[in-house]
Amino acid sequence: MATFNSTVERSSAVHSVAAVSAQRGVARRHWLAVYIRRILLTDTLVVVAAVALAQWVRFGGPGSLVDSRTLSNVSYGLISVALVASWLAMLAVFHVRSPRVVGSGPEEYRRIATATLRLFGLIAIAALLLQLELARLYLAIAFPTGLLGLLLTRWMWRRVLARKRARGLCQTSVLVVGGEHSVRNLARTFDRGTADGYTVVGVCIPAHYRSSDDTITVDGRSIPVLGDEHDVVDAIERSGADTVAVTATEHLGHHGLREMVWDLEQLDVDMVVAPGMMDVSGPRLEMRPVAGLPLIHVEKPRYHGAKRFGKTSFDLIFAIVALVLASPVMVVAAVAVKLTSRGPVFYKSERMGMDGRPFPMLKFRSMVDDADKHSATLSGHNDGAGVLFKLREDPRVTRVGRVMRKFSIDELPQFINVLRREMSVVGPRPPLRVEVESYASEVHRRLLVKPGVTGLWQVSGRSDLSWEDSVRLDLSYVENWSMVGDMLIIAKTLKAVVASDGAY
Repeated sequence: MATFNSTVERSSAVHSVAAVSAQRGVARRHWLAVYIRRILLTDTLVVVAAVALAQWVRFGGPGSLVDSRTLSNVSYGLISVALVASWLAMLAVFHVRSPRVVGSGPEEYRRIATATLRLFGLIAIAALLLQLELARLYLAIAFPTGLLGLLLTRWMWRRVLARKRARGLCQTSVLVVGGEHSVRNLARTFDRGTADGYTVVGVCIPAHYRSSDDTITVDGRSIPVLGDEHDVVDAIERSGADTVAVTATEHLGHHGLREMVWDLEQLDVDMVVAPGMMDVSGPRLEMRPVAGLPLIHVEKPRYHGAKRFGKTSFDLIFAIVALVLASPVMVVAAVAVKLTSRGPVFYKSERMGMDGRPFPMLKFRSMVDDADKHSATLSGHNDGAGVLFKLREDPRVTRVGRVMRKFSIDELPQFINVLRREMSVVGPRPPLRVEVESYASEVHRRLLVKPGVTGLWQVSGRSDLSWEDSVRLDLSYVENWSMVGDMLIIAKTLKAVVASDGAY
């Protein structure tokens, strides 16, 4: 009887909050619906423009379009209409505009690329089986133009959304439920990802996990404690949250978590469960039902086989292209270094590569020739992270060196290290020997892959990063590296170099 009464009271509380929750969710659904409609419009315009461009380039003006036909006497006008419809349908099938992925970055781009590749793969197979003679130039123009257009417009929309979120708009209000330590870690993670728009507006912490305080402080921000795991429904009303994030679920148990899911369904509130494994990305997480329970299987990171071959091939090709394109700048830099200060053009710094093997990392010399001899006298003014010595206003840096450092020109010779297979284009920051000797056991995982000319550390603040953040980013890269991720890091690096973010 007591259980029945408790259930009735819970149901009554849920229904009383439901009206408030519905009103609160209207604002979020409105901006999200508007955002998705705008993405749909730009996706349609890009696909239509790409197909129209392909047909115009291949067959000429409007007069030629009427007479352009395949050997099977099918009009290319009809083929273009079918291609546009199929392309948009394939994007819908792969849920590229799902509320779960819009604005999320890599997953959004991956779905767009996968949908487009699948479509043109099916077209190639159909043309082969049905013996259709489709103009190759027509498809060769439509495919890359449409794919690049879709990725570019999606990137532009993400920038618009990120700027709005930086102003506190288009936010997802989150109520975090879990033990105090787990809640703090999750709130800190959400705060780091400001572009994702998740803002923690309250927490529910089991009584035996928390102190008597009504707030917790995370990175200087006070977050109200709105009760324990049994007060979630009331906490939603008080905080205005539209999403509940559950972490460290052992205190809830199977039945408690299931009841929470049922309650939130009636409130039209989303629920997410944080697995508690930091810096492990989606491709390594696979849901597997076992005995009726959804278990998350964590795949091992892959550093060998086809993925390593693909990464090595990409490194060599990219390094050759980069050295060829940058050769005029490198020649000017080399001449400037030689004419303005005594000493060699290149500076060789010993760094530790994959598996802890030392190698000489090449850079254009940006300091006076005997700069290393003065390190001891300047050690008390270290602005670098951890054991890495750096100064914002280093008196040893030459005038030419300051210009090269500002635009990372001094790092261009590292592509020679890539050709020598000592470094990768993208990877963890190349560590010094003294750093490796001070590593804790888990930090040694940075040495499982080659260090990179650029990496997550380069696009996340460079010299402004703390030692802890630098290690976290490097380990995150090692655990989750992929070719798509490398391409995104390279794109962000170009932006960081132009803006001179964190360079000194």
